[in-house]
Amino acid sequence: MRAVTGDELLVRGRHVGDVDREGVIVEVHGQDGAAPYLVRWKDGHESVFMPSSDALVQHRSGGQQAS
Repeated sequence: MRAVTGDELLVRGRHVGDVDREGVIVEVHGQDGAAPYLVRWKDGHESVFMPSSDALVQHRSGGQQAS
C-alpha cells in the first residue's frame, strides 16, 4: 500500500455491525509512501496507523498518486 498526504483512508468493519472508519492521511512515516501513516479520523481523533488487508487508500483527485 502506498499513499501521499491528503489521501483518504477507509477501513472496513471486520464484524457484523462494525462501522467503517474514514480518515485523511496527514503524514506518511514510511519510505516512498509506505505505512505507517498519521491519520486524522472523521471524528477528529489522530493516530498513527499501520493498515491491514481491510484498509483502502483512496487517492486524492488531481494529486500525485503513489503506486
